[in-house]
Amino acid sequence: MLLTIDVGNTHTVLGLFDGEEIVEHWRISTDARRTADELAVLLQGLMGMHPLLGDELGDGIEGIAICSTVPSVLHELREVTRRYYGDVPAVLVEPGIKTGVPILMDNPKEVGTDRIINAVAAVDLYGGPAIVVDFGTATTFDAVSARGEYAGGVIAPGIEISVEALGVKGAQLRKIELARPRSVIGKNTVEAMQSGIIYGFAGQVDGVVRRMKVELADDPDDVTVIATGGLAPMVLGEASAIDEHEPWLTLIGLRLVYERNVSRM
Repeated sequence: MLLTIDVGNTHTVLGLFDGEEIVEHWRISTDARRTADELAVLLQGLMGMHPLLGDELGDGIEGIAICSTVPSVLHELREVTRRYYGDVPAVLVEPGIKTGVPILMDNPKEVGTDRIINAVAAVDLYGGPAIVVDFGTATTFDAVSARGEYAGGVIAPGIEISVEALGVKGAQLRKIELARPRSVIGKNTVEAMQSGIIYGFAGQVDGVVRRMKVELADDPDDVTVIATGGLAPMVLGEASAIDEHEPWLTLIGLRLVYERNVSRM
């Protein structure tokens, strides 16, 4: 089985693949203070519950693929693969790793590895041109050309960041539950804030995607818009621009990159 690990700023998502099928997944908080040994114990606790894996750490794992937006966590995971999975092929996505996606940026090294991995999966699943909207700590919009190139993107504050900012900066406001209100016109402060977040972000998605499509393709209708990320379900029913929802897009991209690189190791 292949273990895929996507380390984001807020959460880390792990997926277990049996061939092309994801058979198990976990979501944990990202903590830059965790050491390699702590991460190994955490992995053992999670995977020890799966019936297809053995009791010992590493039993049943035939490969590992990792991408991280947090350098300190990537460093510790590198140590995990060395100390606890020494005999298992591991691909850590960083400069020099073959992705198959050309990066058309002024400085390709500035692009988060998760965004490149999303582009890899988008091209494989849907082809280009495409736009990936990832609802994470930040809401990112990534453009993939018709030739499968990473053409650039947009970065906006994420949903949870916006909720926290309202609670911190608004003297009479507080942090609220992220839930869909009864109506767009809120009948109390909580519902008014929920409406602003849900429908405000839906409008942002529709507006940004519409402008990106015009620059990305001669015919905007040719562009496939894919939503991913843990907070995507909050907006899916309200943003008309989204065509597809693939919650495991990054994990699928990691599987593809692993397959393209493991033969070279």
